Amino acid sequence: MKENIYKCYTIVGGNTCKHCNGTCIKHGKVNNCQRYKCKSCSKTFMSHYKNNGCLPQINTSIVQLLKEGCGIRSIGRLLSISNTTVLKRIILIAKKISKPVISFNKTYEVDEMRTFYKSKTRLLWIVYALRSDTKQIADFVVGRRTIKTLKRVIDTVLLSGAEKICTDKLHLYKYIIPENIHQSKRYSTNNIERKNLTLRTYLKRLSRRTICFTKSVAVLIACLKIYFWN
Repeated sequence: MKENIYKCYTIVGGNTCKHCNGTCIKHGKVNNCQRYKCKSCSKTFMSHYKNNGCLPQINTSIVQLLKEGCGIRSIGRLLSISNTTVLKRIILIAKKISKPVISFNKTYEVDEMRTFYKSKTRLLWIVYALRSDTKQIADFVVGRRTIKTLKRVIDTVLLSGAEKICTDKLHLYKYIIPENIHQSKRYSTNNIERKNLTLRTYLKRLSRRTICFTKSVAVLIACLKIYFWN
């Protein structure tokens, strides 16, 4: 004989789901704070949070402050969360960002920008490609200024059937870009040079003469992905 199993739910009339506006039920307590569960989407949440790092809009606030030139410690002070939480959230946000679709038969500008991590003797270059008409970033890579590093960005642009690739007069480009689409004339990289200035203005870790320099290459890549593609 089968036993009838009944579950007792307490329906919460005053609280609706923050994700789908569905009906919520009580779902235990955490640190003496009532937790709720949505019967529609099965997501759980709390009516109020003592830890600001658990707020639903915290990721959006981190992205906004990061793009406005705030450092890790500045973001932590403004949002009242720890520096470790800020770093973890930046990496998690960046993992969810995918590379945009590249258009065919367009003109791209490629340039490299120098920076460093941990100390000024450990140099890094940010190599990226910018579409001339829309100013959209097609691809980027962080590493040493070698043919191998440059080729990773150039190959992405070549796969899109680029009509023209504009670079500066760095001699390494002539070995990896076909001569018929390569251009290194004066003023041909004005857009991407202006983008370099924008990056140094709105990303604190890339500013000159700052104490907010990069201490981790992974965090630098994550910040660039958020700034370029989020």
